[in-house]
Amino acid sequence: MPDRRLIILAVIALASILAFMTLGLRGNMAFVLQLRGLKLLALLQVAVSIAISTVLFQTVTANRILTPSIMGLDALYLFGQTALVFALGGLGYASLDGGLKFGAEVLLMIALAMGLLWPLLRTRMDMSLMLLMGVTLGLLFRSLSALLSRLLDPNAFAVVQTASFANFNTLRADLTIIGTIVTLGAAVLCWRARHLLDIIGLGRETAIGLGVHWTKAATRLLLLVSVLVAVSTALVGPVAFFGLLVAALAERLMQTQRHALLLPAASFIAIIVLVGGQTILQHGLGGASTLGVVIEFAGGLLFLALLILGSRR
Repeated sequence: MPDRRLIILAVIALASILAFMTLGLRGNMAFVLQLRGLKLLALLQVAVSIAISTVLFQTVTANRILTPSIMGLDALYLFGQTALVFALGGLGYASLDGGLKFGAEVLLMIALAMGLLWPLLRTRMDMSLMLLMGVTLGLLFRSLSALLSRLLDPNAFAVVQTASFANFNTLRADLTIIGTIVTLGAAVLCWRARHLLDIIGLGRETAIGLGVHWTKAATRLLLLVSVLVAVSTALVGPVAFFGLLVAALAERLMQTQRHALLLPAASFIAIIVLVGGQTILQHGLGGASTLGVVIEFAGGLLFLALLILGSRR
């Protein structure tokens, strides 16, 4: 029987979806519903992909304050946007084919992830060294982005700043559908591996003692994390602290390490935050702020709180 708290989260998530689709309907209903449906699909895709990828990443790394952004994927994305604006200018960047740009960004981020994971698989490198490599590459990409940003004119710099935050307003239906298919496939794989995740969550030595090929399993899971993060980031932009926010809330609310409960709980909370937050911003605050900025601010505060609480234990 499903956990009662999980049912409550599912009901709230469904209510958020209905509110997003129905509040303030006027004008051409077919056009408005189609536009909102596309935006809702993108919100759901990003919510589920970031929630699942963060839970997986924290399970494999055995650390509840880390997010997949530590692998440098977000920094690579930002560097790519800055380099494109620097090379092509603001107008040239805006005229790029969205599908080609999406595909190139996904491939680049997956290539970076494979480059980090390959030594882990081939030489049984320690996980901490892989994470350190990711942090170092992230600092490198951020430094290069900052350098190029200083050489841009104000108009081009404004374009880069816009691309630095998640944007749910300019979406293409074909790219959103591709991202949704990838996310659904990953969600099915994660659900089938939920019992394996429970074992991996016990720690490397314990998992190996229970018969798990830890290095191979961890590499596959991290590659799956990289695909999810790459697709969602290329679709709407970076959301570094969002995964930390929903994963921490799911763990505190469910009070369990069972992934059969953690994975859906984190996904429902992510849907509530994204869809419900977008609904409040649009209809309650008149679009006075950007959802991505608000989420990053709240996630950053939670990250600091987790660090402080962890240091006091």
